[in-house]
Amino acid sequence: DVLNLQVYYPWEFRSSSPCRTVVFPLMTSGFTYWVIKCLQQLDIWSSCINSYTLLVSPRLLFTIFSFILDYSVYLLAPFWEADPWKALILLAGSYVTLVFYTRTFTNTLEGLLFALLMVLVSSGRSDGSLAEPTKSHLIGIITVAGFFNRPTFLAFALMPLLYWMGLNINSQKSIKTVINHFLKLIPYACFTAIFFITVDTLYFTSVGLDNLYSVKKNSLFDIIAQINQKIIVTPLNFLRYNLNPHNLAQHGSHPRITHFLVNGIMLFGILHVLAISNGFKMLKKCIYQLPQVKSYYRGSSRILVHSEGNPILLLFYLVPLAFLSLFSHQEPRFLIPLILPLVLFSASQNRTMKWKPVIIIFNVLGALLFGCLHQGGLIPCLFHLEQVMHSPELSNHPGHYVLLFAHTYMPPRSLLNIKKGDTHIEVIDMAGSEEETLCQTVGQRTNNFTCNDCHFFVIVPGTVRATITKCGVSFKNETLIFPHLSMEDPPQISSLFSENWRSQLGLYILQLDR
Repeated sequence: DVLNLQVYYPWEFRSSSPCRTVVFPLMTSGFTYWVIKCLQQLDIWSSCINSYTLLVSPRLLFTIFSFILDYSVYLLAPFWEADPWKALILLAGSYVTLVFYTRTFTNTLEGLLFALLMVLVSSGRSDGSLAEPTKSHLIGIITVAGFFNRPTFLAFALMPLLYWMGLNINSQKSIKTVINHFLKLIPYACFTAIFFITVDTLYFTSVGLDNLYSVKKNSLFDIIAQINQKIIVTPLNFLRYNLNPHNLAQHGSHPRITHFLVNGIMLFGILHVLAISNGFKMLKKCIYQLPQVKSYYRGSSRILVHSEGNPILLLFYLVPLAFLSLFSHQEPRFLIPLILPLVLFSASQNRTMKWKPVIIIFNVLGALLFGCLHQGGLIPCLFHLEQVMHSPELSNHPGHYVLLFAHTYMPPRSLLNIKKGDTHIEVIDMAGSEEETLCQTVGQRTNNFTCNDCHFFVIVPGTVRATITKCGVSFKNETLIFPHLSMEDPPQISSLFSENWRSQLGLYILQLDR
């Protein structure tokens, strides 16, 4: 929208029933693209709009934002009686921080908002006494903003909000004061919700920034009329869609214990195992000490914090994990906000450091797998194709290009730097199509090529290259992008020890011969 480029609008952002707010994309990636656009228009950097800057500029902003996590850990560690430097090392050394928190995921924003919420509810003085809980307005704003970013934020916010209410009760000794603090939260929460609803409604009913700008130029009454036509509340659409089991099944159904047994270990390794182990120990201890619960809660709220293993901090990790496990669609990235309570909890335990070699090896392997190998050739492939299609030699006589992607993740079309209305470049995403369907499409497209300036590229992983050769087409040119690992079409272990191991861990750009 900002740079007037051709993109693929996923179903969540389609105007019929949008499930994602446009506010955060506009504030993050949109802001960086606006800066790039200004640099070009002011003739400061005339060639700044290319695939590299389109990728790196929003990632650079998210990388800067990721230091909110570091600062949050630095502030929270003393309050939760964790070693600040151990917690910071666990955070900075985690491949989750290095890979996920430097990329433009809504889950990344969810993690940053969760960190800010934990800082607000854990406000305390250096002497250990409780600070005056006067940050109700900020808590309300962050909670609602997190809900509009991803409605699952409520699962993460539940324990911090309950803990904040508990601090108010213990420090004020008056239910009336607690209600007053809660009432202060409501106006700011409502104002934030109205802001998100207004922007989303204007954007999605106008379908794009260009039309949105024209709406803004109209009178206030025109804007109100535009909003009244169709009020869009994206979180409600999100919940309506995801509470339907049939819809979730289209994206993949998983056993309810996937987060506990697979995704948690995949992201956090031994730290997740230790947390779950401590969770069972805490549950066992609570069952044996049920008679003492009444006296346990009559004391200061700091008693729980001083307890062995920080049970409240452990609940900050386990409760969201349990709520997210209620849904049948469970992806690892859904858990990345939990890295903050996990590193704080792990840094408060001495036995965590006994696993130091395991933690190091795990995160090195994780960074290599998810940061380099996993679908690692797709972005360099788009860089290469963008240079081919926009080369200076072809600027005066652009040809017709067909780019067919098969057995890769969905290619981000914006990185091809294609202007809206440009019809000489066509992108076909075949996803994980079967051999027969793939060959049929390739054959039809090849036979339809009649112009001299037509170029047909097929992009497939090395493990699928043999399938293309069976389609009865010849190649004019081929380029291998290394490394690239497709977990949907993994190479056989034996092939990794053969002479063509690079091709098995690569992505091919095959230019078909007419």
